[in-house]
Amino acid sequence: MSDADSSAQSASRPPVRLLVVDDELSYTKLLTKRMTHRGFEVTAVNSGREAVQAMRCGSYDVALLDLKMEDIDGLETLKMLKILAPETKVIILTGHGGEAEARRCFDLGAFDYLVKPCRLEVIIQTILRAVGRF
Repeated sequence: MSDADSSAQSASRPPVRLLVVDDELSYTKLLTKRMTHRGFEVTAVNSGREAVQAMRCGSYDVALLDLKMEDIDGLETLKMLKILAPETKVIILTGHGGEAEARRCFDLGAFDYLVKPCRLEVIIQTILRAVGRF
């Protein structure tokens, strides 16, 4: 078991509450399954609107946020999430990004910026860094 696995599943700490936001349903299902298996408490939504609603109704340690979505784009969603829950760390996870877009995300309060495809271990390590467990 890797350090990331043991940190995510630590019995002495509550699980990391994770909000996954991506309009690709198959990707959110896969990521939810894998992250739940690793000990994370996962809520998955498929739009920016659903992400905002989830943040209004729940509390999350970390949000994994795609940038290119149909209803509200990721940048606008990022702004709203940081207003609703400034303590939630937002990690951008996108297949459509560039340097200028990454800078904009950081300016809006993103914790980190990952480009798909991204290895699961890198995602987990980034989440654990965000919550101070790595």
